[in-house]
Amino acid sequence: MIDQIFTLVMLVLLQAVLGFDNLLYISLESKRAPVEKQSMVRKLGIGLAIILRIGLLFLLVNLIKYFQNPLFSIHNSNIFDGIFNLHSIIVLAGGVFILYTAIKEIWHMISFEEFGAEKKKQSSTLKVITLIVLMNLVFSFDSILSAIALTKVFWIMALAIIISGILMIWLSDKVSSFLAKNRMYEVLGLFILFLVGVMLLSEGGHLSHLKLFGNEVTPMSKTTFYFVIFVLVIVDLVQSRYQKKLLRIKEMKLQSKQSKESTQN
Repeated sequence: MIDQIFTLVMLVLLQAVLGFDNLLYISLESKRAPVEKQSMVRKLGIGLAIILRIGLLFLLVNLIKYFQNPLFSIHNSNIFDGIFNLHSIIVLAGGVFILYTAIKEIWHMISFEEFGAEKKKQSSTLKVITLIVLMNLVFSFDSILSAIALTKVFWIMALAIIISGILMIWLSDKVSSFLAKNRMYEVLGLFILFLVGVMLLSEGGHLSHLKLFGNEVTPMSKTTFYFVIFVLVIVDLVQSRYQKKLLRIKEMKLQSKQSKESTQN
């Protein structure tokens, strides 16, 4: 029993660590829904995803070989080589969608035609919930496969998914509220999301044994992913403090100039 409890705790921690990028996507994607429904969208999306994750867990436990069996291959020794299965296709599709979402949001931020105005097109509640659920499933593949490697007991894995899902529901509003109050961190969040897309593409490329111009695609490790995030956060903090310092210096010079002009007059 103690071993099972320890395994459950380890799985919950694993789900929490691997779920960071998912939580960030949910917080950013939910902003597309009407303001009064955003909290409900996050909670309902994660709740539905928990149910579907358990279903996916059941499928992977019993039908893992079908997800790993090759579906088709592309061979061009000089440019492109790959053997694709269902798992790799899902991960690659998720990576492409995440990259598209991040680039679109970054472009929206630097678009001068909408500067200073909240003209961002809202999506329907159903569409946002659907995207959250689908991307939650894409993100869940690695965590579920890691869980299967730790234990074969279905109820332990299912309970870990439920507990981690409840934690995500609790944290989703806090993360979204933080981003809403600190708009400057939205850019950092979007670049982290971009990095998530790159990580998914590298993972999908590795799963499909992809070679580009003769070079094998290797997966980005979680250690590298979190190290890059750490560097991005440090750079963002240093830059924001430096900008504040420059603004204070500018204000001091302006006040000094105004004081000299008033004295001369």
